[in-house]
Amino acid sequence: MQQIIHLQKNSRLRGTVNKLPASKSISNRVLIIQALCPSPAELHNLSDANDTVLMQRLLQSGEHTLDAEDAGTTMRFLTAYLAVTGKQKTLTGTERMQRRPIKLLVDALRALGASIEYLNEEGYPPLRIHGIKASETNTLSIRGDVSSQYISALMMIAPRLPQGLVINLEGHVGSRPYIEMTASLMRLFGADVTVEEQSVVVKAGAYKPRTYTVESDWSAASYWYAFTALADEADIVLPEMTVRSLQGDRVIMDMMEQLGVMTQPRGSNLLLMKIPSRDSFSWDFTHCPDLAQTVAVVCAAKNIRAEFTGLQSLRIKETDRIKALQQELAKLGAQLLEEDNRWTLIPAPSVPEFIDPIHTYLDHRMAMAFAPLATMRDIVIEDPMVVRKSYPKFWEGMKGMGFNLTFA
Repeated sequence: MQQIIHLQKNSRLRGTVNKLPASKSISNRVLIIQALCPSPAELHNLSDANDTVLMQRLLQSGEHTLDAEDAGTTMRFLTAYLAVTGKQKTLTGTERMQRRPIKLLVDALRALGASIEYLNEEGYPPLRIHGIKASETNTLSIRGDVSSQYISALMMIAPRLPQGLVINLEGHVGSRPYIEMTASLMRLFGADVTVEEQSVVVKAGAYKPRTYTVESDWSAASYWYAFTALADEADIVLPEMTVRSLQGDRVIMDMMEQLGVMTQPRGSNLLLMKIPSRDSFSWDFTHCPDLAQTVAVVCAAKNIRAEFTGLQSLRIKETDRIKALQQELAKLGAQLLEEDNRWTLIPAPSVPEFIDPIHTYLDHRMAMAFAPLATMRDIVIEDPMVVRKSYPKFWEGMKGMGFNLTFA
């Protein structure tokens, strides 16, 4: 990529955000469920994020080798899908993807009778998948604190297993809203799913195709909350938002009420308005890790001391997001200190007059989390096109809100 974008300061924001993307998390799940239906489902408003476009293409591909690129959800969901459908494929990804662990999912699928080989390093992609020959059990135990995507992948293929599946979740369960999202979508398509505190039970049976429209993405909406929180003046409308959403990231409404943003429903839209913020902030991100970078930047920029827990899963994302945050927040004079799985954000009294270019580490959320600083200073962000992974029209949205952007 190796491009940069110059964002010119704009501290007074007013208007309606250009159409927000549809939820990538929901889109990728309904695509897998549709592919497991006996006949095609009718899906509307699928996300235009690269991860979802990639998922669609790979599900339809006749090639022997499938490249999941940097899409963790695609890698994990396809691993399970290919196993249960018996499609003999090689599944690979970028260099970073080949360093992201997948052993827990592969071990679980092997226990169900799948033949899966590691082509390079044990426990990591690329994989050669031969399918499930005979399901030897209908009960699995899997850690609940690593990635909910492993659990969702197993849940979605479970109706196709002869005896269904019981998944026992060991220890603390992270990102539970994503497990609940998966279960809700499966039920809409006819599956019998029960989610308990430490287990998931899925009965055998066929999915039933139906018409489904994907709702707007709360993760994408979170960045506009950050713009509102940091601007001098803001009156921002988010169009077509579902407050009673399947998405766990809807909790950004509650977080930002503490950080200076009030949410007011206006029909199917939401109006974001500035209110006074608190002097300190504390939150457990176990169930909403994708919001952590955005909130950390807001706290650092507003001189709000913060205590965070539940960030452990950030180490195995597109980059090590904890390390990336520590390095980039330092450019604002802030520190993110870690001790015993607790993180303390100590802001500087004020944001420096000049901010060094923000490095994104090829992580879409790093680019979008730091972009709202343009309400306070001119800033430069490296590799801006990483946003295509989840929010391809993000920079267009900023233009529509009155920002001057220059690519170089």
